[in-house]
Amino acid sequence: MLLLSLINQEVPYHLMKTLRFDFIVVGSGLAGLLAAFHAADYGTVALISKSELDISNSYHAQGGIAAAIGEDDSPIEHFEDTLVAGRNLCDHDAVQLLVNEGLERVKELIAQGMDFDKDVDGQLILGLEGGHSKRRILHADGDATGKMMTSFMLKKVLDRSEITTYEYCAALKIIVEDNLCKGIQALQYLDGTNLIFLGKSTILATGGLSRLYSRSTNPYTATGDGIALAWQAGARLADMEFIQFHPTALSLPGEEAYLISEAVRGEGAHLLDANGVRFMPEVHPLAELAPRDIVASAIFNKMHQTGSNVYLSLKHLGNETLIERFHSIVAHLKTFGINLLEDLVPIAPAAHYMVGGIRTDIWGQTTIEGLFACGEVASTGVMGANRLASNSLLECLVYGKRAVEKARHLTNDKPLKNPLNPILLNAETDQSFLEIKNELANIMSNQVGIVRNGTDMESALKRIESIAAQFNNPGTDYNYHKIVNLTDICRIITLSALERKESRGGHVRTDYPGEIEEQLHHIIQEKGKEIQYEAVRTS
Repeated sequence: MLLLSLINQEVPYHLMKTLRFDFIVVGSGLAGLLAAFHAADYGTVALISKSELDISNSYHAQGGIAAAIGEDDSPIEHFEDTLVAGRNLCDHDAVQLLVNEGLERVKELIAQGMDFDKDVDGQLILGLEGGHSKRRILHADGDATGKMMTSFMLKKVLDRSEITTYEYCAALKIIVEDNLCKGIQALQYLDGTNLIFLGKSTILATGGLSRLYSRSTNPYTATGDGIALAWQAGARLADMEFIQFHPTALSLPGEEAYLISEAVRGEGAHLLDANGVRFMPEVHPLAELAPRDIVASAIFNKMHQTGSNVYLSLKHLGNETLIERFHSIVAHLKTFGINLLEDLVPIAPAAHYMVGGIRTDIWGQTTIEGLFACGEVASTGVMGANRLASNSLLECLVYGKRAVEKARHLTNDKPLKNPLNPILLNAETDQSFLEIKNELANIMSNQVGIVRNGTDMESALKRIESIAAQFNNPGTDYNYHKIVNLTDICRIITLSALERKESRGGHVRTDYPGEIEEQLHHIIQEKGKEIQYEAVRTS
């Protein structure tokens, strides 16, 4: 009741608190943990998490981490596979760093004690996933790679006295004065305190935004806050039209879209239509192991043709060893009476990964001095138009460290010039927020989803802007500020999707069905400016 009574009133001093650190890291997925761990070598670190430290897309990643570590593999082959999957929209220098430094980062992790799966002879077991020409996917505890890697780094982070963690603490505003990022304003859910984190550098590792869609594999925290706040602060965003839909997420009425790892198809699983007919060999030479955008679109089209689910089948394999390999998936399906090895598993695509994001250079630096981004929230140029499977955890390793290597040289310690307005919790507007969030999720899913067209997107944009107009002055209400964030991101995605008049990677338009050479550029958006184009870096 105290917090409710404070709405639109002067806030007592005890609800505003200023904290100073050398580094401020927002987000506790793998990229944030890596950044905090490396930053601790150079100063004090605040690690801010919207929920518990172990809730993130990284934690739930099943597939693994890609690295050209096999004797028959090389970084150049990994580089080429990444470009093919990214539909030539990848920046070559960023990908070169990913595949070369990524290999070194993986070897470092192993040397530090990270235990990837090995065979009886002690050799790394390397898996195969869509778009990869070689077996180069490392796993830990079968299908729990993200959990194992995140837990491994979290333990290292918690062992560092230089790092102070803040759970249940939501970023509200990126503090920018004179195009210099001075820190973050955040809200502690547990007591309503506004914390002002001031530091020499701020690193955003806030993850993706796939919970904007009604069907998603992401945890509930993945609502794109970091991207919205960066946009509002004046940072440039790139390629926001590219949302990757994972092809195979469990599809049961009333149940969450539980991810069925791509590694299952890597071991030979087939996709069958409602009549039990395998259809992917007709779509692509790699069949079920085609890049994700192709598989997701094929499943979407098949479902519309038949009016029924598509099914994942391992029945033809007769391989009992896969029970241990995919023990998490096996256990989850068992709760619904489904046997992974013997039953047809009903699946459908679900929003999974933000391919675009906050535009950075190859050091994670945004267009705002002192503000960095790494992991899914960032657009480093690595992913192009469609992320190659299992490159995401690798990007966290590479660019989480690179961001720190540049950020540690900053010496900004200028005081704030302007006072900050508080943002407060208000239970009375919770229901309004949920209703609008659900409406926006339906709009995005139905009109700016896997397959799009100009007419539907124009209609979506009109409704998004109508909602936004109702909340253009959110005041001190946290729920209203969250609505502003949601409408900003939905508008940005839709505008970018309307601007790209072709089908490329994860962006598929029925009114522009093919790739167009003249559209081979990054689409850049910046608050208050017209949409811009940026050439793909090929050297």
